[in-house]
Amino acid sequence: MDSKTDSELLDGGRKLPLVEDFYTIQGEGFHAGKPAYFIRLGGCDVGCRWCDAKYTWNPRLYPPTDVRTVIDRATACPAQAIVITGGEPLLYPLGVLTETLHGKGLEIFLETSGTHPFSGYFDWVCLSPKGQAPPPDGGNFLPKRQQPPLDEAFGKAHELKVIVGDEADFEWAERNAARVGAGCILYLQPEWSVAERMMPAIVEYAKAHPKWNISIQTHKYMHIP
Repeated sequence: MDSKTDSELLDGGRKLPLVEDFYTIQGEGFHAGKPAYFIRLGGCDVGCRWCDAKYTWNPRLYPPTDVRTVIDRATACPAQAIVITGGEPLLYPLGVLTETLHGKGLEIFLETSGTHPFSGYFDWVCLSPKGQAPPPDGGNFLPKRQQPPLDEAFGKAHELKVIVGDEADFEWAERNAARVGAGCILYLQPEWSVAERMMPAIVEYAKAHPKWNISIQTHKYMHIP
């Protein structure tokens, strides 16, 4: 959604292409194990081949939803934290949604690839540098190293979570780690479909480079969304 018409449909962020929203347990990263209300937005122009939410990529499948509807549902449950995810949520103006939720005393967590400018209020930013962006002509996927986060994303990240699908990703992880702030917590997370194969290498890499922590997708073991 990048045309003037689409922008008008979103009404300055008062409406957003909602895929789903639900109360669950955060399964990965720094806040793993924490109950949280997830707000998943549609639309992503990164297109990782291993993405487990490919159904979110096309925003036109998800008509703009009044954010007041989502806010009402989120505040009707016991959640103390909100996770805004996607897709890529920074495709959209998030000020109305995040500032309203923050004003109601909720913590706001963002999951982003960092490839678009920031908008909105966030207590915690999980930066997960992605890639594999499909070119406009529909040809082969571009290498992930050609789709880095914007500079501002590194400065805003509280947590850097790098998905590891092969050993070349350790170098990609280090390149991104060199750009975040000193207080940013570093995570290596195995890509789910190769987790069993890659975990030994990730464990050994973290032991040899102890600035890194390991994240796993615990929600998949708990069989929850």
